[in-house]
Amino acid sequence: MTTDDIEYDDVLLDELRELAVEAAREAGALVLEARRSDVSVAGTKSSATDVVTEVDRRSEALLVDRLLSSRPDDGILGEEGADHVGETGVRWVIDPIDGTVNYLYGLHHWAVSVAAEIDGIVVVGVVEAPALCETYVAVRGRGARRHDGDGVHDLSVNDPVALDRALVATGFGYLADRRSAQGRVVSQVVPRVRDIRRDGACSLDLCGLASGRLDAYFERGPQAWDLAAGGLVATEAGARLEGLHGRAAGEDLIVAAGPALFGPLHDLLAELRADTDD
Repeated sequence: MTTDDIEYDDVLLDELRELAVEAAREAGALVLEARRSDVSVAGTKSSATDVVTEVDRRSEALLVDRLLSSRPDDGILGEEGADHVGETGVRWVIDPIDGTVNYLYGLHHWAVSVAAEIDGIVVVGVVEAPALCETYVAVRGRGARRHDGDGVHDLSVNDPVALDRALVATGFGYLADRRSAQGRVVSQVVPRVRDIRRDGACSLDLCGLASGRLDAYFERGPQAWDLAAGGLVATEAGARLEGLHGRAAGEDLIVAAGPALFGPLHDLLAELRADTDD
């Protein structure tokens, strides 16, 4: 049995979707309002350039409180340290600000990401981008939609797209050695595609793919909280999202694209990856 064959209770899915949207929008409003004041670095993580702000921590605290107040027996995994083991089979995977460096500099490409898993399978994903006035919502088996000032839009990836006509997004890690290797890969990808975009928020890159604003996305290093909600939005819009050589998407290189483009892009990246020391 594949994950596509699993049936989920519609009432539970509706409850999780509504709670995810409410929590993401509350956190997004908090984060957006906080940006009206001076925002400073509160600490660093993997390197001096991998920053966290006090607003990240406040946003995560709000999300944890909102989710567990409604469903106290669920689990939670958050980027800024939230780690609660639940008893229901439901776990929330949250990123209080995806794109913190963008947020720190006053750029608009950042989002609050909230996903719900059932027994390890992501079933609900919400990516709230208040500075862009957009909310992305996906439920497993029900498709993906963007809510904005013009209404609600069903999402579908661009397909088919030839590799040499593809607009491809990527991202870079925070460790110097990894960035160097990623730069070498990108330098070899650029001549083979239409162009490269690097906007700095994994969840929104995946939503851009779902919306047809991008044709593909690849990156090494995204964590569960980066991928969970945006990944469901992308796959519910028709994208294929995997690691190299059929591995599950995780901290290793991930590739996301429409079905026709996925193979050629995957094979190119696998070839280039073999030529690097990363």
